[in-house]
Amino acid sequence: MQIHVTPQDGVPIYRQIVNQVKYLIAAGRLKPGEELPSIRSLAEQLVINPNTVARAYRELETAGLVAKRRTAGTFVADMPSPLARRERKRILCRRIDALLAEGHQLGFALEEIVSLCYEREQILQPSLEE
Repeated sequence: MQIHVTPQDGVPIYRQIVNQVKYLIAAGRLKPGEELPSIRSLAEQLVINPNTVARAYRELETAGLVAKRRTAGTFVADMPSPLARRERKRILCRRIDALLAEGHQLGFALEEIVSLCYEREQILQPSLEE
């Protein structure tokens, strides 16, 4: 599990961890039942206080995204969370907002942006002949 924190970001470090773990779960890169790094090992990896990691894990547990197993560690929740779809949608909406803002700043109309999205989607689609 790759997590990166930026102390100068303005976002609290525990929140950065929470957001990145939520993203990894929503994107399917962390699977149900998969173990998260221990509090101590993640704190050492990120060079932060273990209490910060513990706070992030508590928040993730409260949201139902992870579950602690006594003496065994912290694991991605087995049951798919209803938050997973909402979280994926929230992530996508933020990216769409950024795309629209940048497109408008570059002088593109909404119709042009949508048309470009369709064009790019066609390019990314696997070829039907393969």
